[in-house]
Amino acid sequence: MFTVHRLITPFSNQLKTSPATHTRPTDVDINFSIFEFNPLRVHTMNLPPLAIGCDHAGFEYKELIKRALQDEGYTVHDKGTHSLDSVDYPDFVHPVAEAVESGACRQGILICGSANGVAITANKHQGIRAAIAWRNDVAALARQHNDANILCLPARFITIDEAQQFVRTFLATAFEGGRHAQRVGKIPLQHC
Repeated sequence: MFTVHRLITPFSNQLKTSPATHTRPTDVDINFSIFEFNPLRVHTMNLPPLAIGCDHAGFEYKELIKRALQDEGYTVHDKGTHSLDSVDYPDFVHPVAEAVESGACRQGILICGSANGVAITANKHQGIRAAIAWRNDVAALARQHNDANILCLPARFITIDEAQQFVRTFLATAFEGGRHAQRVGKIPLQHC
């Protein structure tokens, strides 16, 4: 279980103010402690820059998520696409992955129809741990256990409300480290 202390979170109007605990063993216990919103803090908070990208199937979700994040005070580097015209997802995934891998952005968000293509492509980069989320607890576990640095969303299989919730959870969740750090450390290929 972890506690998030944030004055401003993406999509904060959708957060519950009471602790959310889950009893099913597949769920993640999350205890949100939300303080009163202070609009003066928006410009003074040091929110990390984020990268976002998509193909044509994820374009509408990308635009809504990007706008909400910017409204919360995040700097969002939009790597495209910039329309509903059919495109090849790797052309937009690689710039997001490079921005995260280089440290220019702390985390990234990628969106396509199933999220498979963007996740496969992003994970070709050595310093990337891209995870697909189709449930909120999966988004939390991607951060807690895998230290995922890119969230991949399947626009054809989740609603925009779910997508926004998953982004909020992903950005607010910390890596647990411990035994998970050892496992994550074994992910990169070691050349002989």
